[in-house]
Amino acid sequence: MKKKKWDSASILSALIVCLLYAAVFVAEQMMPPTSMLFTVLKKGATYALVAVSMNLLNGFTGIFSLGQAGFMLIGAYTYAIFTVPVAQRAIVYQYYNGGVVQFTLPVFVAMILAGLVAALFALLIGLPVLRLKSDYLAIATLGFAEIIRTVFQWDKLGPVTNGSNMLRLFPTFNDFNIRNAQGEVTLYLSTLVPLLIAGVCIALIVLLINSTFGRALRAIKDDEIAAEAMGIRLSSHKQMAFCVSSFFAGIGGAMLAMYQTTVQAKSFTTAMTYEILLIVVIGGIGSVTGSCLSSFLFVACSEWWLRFLDQKQVVGGFEVPLLRNGFRLVVFSIIIMIVVLFFRQGIMGTRELPDLLRRRPTRANGGEAK
Repeated sequence: MKKKKWDSASILSALIVCLLYAAVFVAEQMMPPTSMLFTVLKKGATYALVAVSMNLLNGFTGIFSLGQAGFMLIGAYTYAIFTVPVAQRAIVYQYYNGGVVQFTLPVFVAMILAGLVAALFALLIGLPVLRLKSDYLAIATLGFAEIIRTVFQWDKLGPVTNGSNMLRLFPTFNDFNIRNAQGEVTLYLSTLVPLLIAGVCIALIVLLINSTFGRALRAIKDDEIAAEAMGIRLSSHKQMAFCVSSFFAGIGGAMLAMYQTTVQAKSFTTAMTYEILLIVVIGGIGSVTGSCLSSFLFVACSEWWLRFLDQKQVVGGFEVPLLRNGFRLVVFSIIIMIVVLFFRQGIMGTRELPDLLRRRPTRANGGEAK
């Protein structure tokens, strides 16, 4: 019997997601905008999108790429360059006579353009790079990210990228808030909107994974020779997956620019790629739900819950040993090691949220599972 496309578990999962969005909307109107909860949600949404885009390659296609930071950099710069108001360009590009670009694009148009430019670079890079295998491919894409970071700081490109200087004064998440004529915020949307953007993009990736094209990607990961024997064109499918992943990484870079309020190439280091890879591994390679959950957990631990470990604490007149600046990273690393040791396949493995909500098959009278 053909399985229903939308079963009760899938409907319940969609309902849970909608309730979470509603809870964020209500919390944003009631809690102070400076709450760390909203900081975690904004950055977590950004990292979740980039982690899912990386999982599309590493988890569902079997392509070990480490170039996410480079594509995020391209997306962040593309967004910032085309959204800085014309009146502010003389201030931002003060060393380059106001820069070359003298027009401004709408926010969402610039975000889509950021993804397209990242995908274009992926197309050019992927032609020679995707011929490589495993570790060699990872090293090549990692090298690409480093080259891109250096090129964007090149003084000759200053009229476009502002050289080694930061880009700023472009629209950020706070510009999604609705204000009255006096400039007072009447409706806070600076957290809900980025969550919606990430949610829509992740939903598109999920649709792609569950499509015929996505099944072809899974076949390539399982056995390239068998997939090619079934008529799957390896080069074109890998190239398309690489471009799609880079497209959403570019949008993630634009979101990161809006979160940070400034863009500078030196912040897009290899450490950022390793953070995204760590999120994918912790969540489960091959699980979209796992990448999303681990993104928020990673950001919450690193930015919020363990912050007290960086400050000296005095209890009963005695100073608590070891608590000092940087100790948070030590504890965080230990937690990651514990998770990796006891959850070899990550928090979710290859399961998704509907899988957790479905009833497990039971055995009746010692027979086969129902």
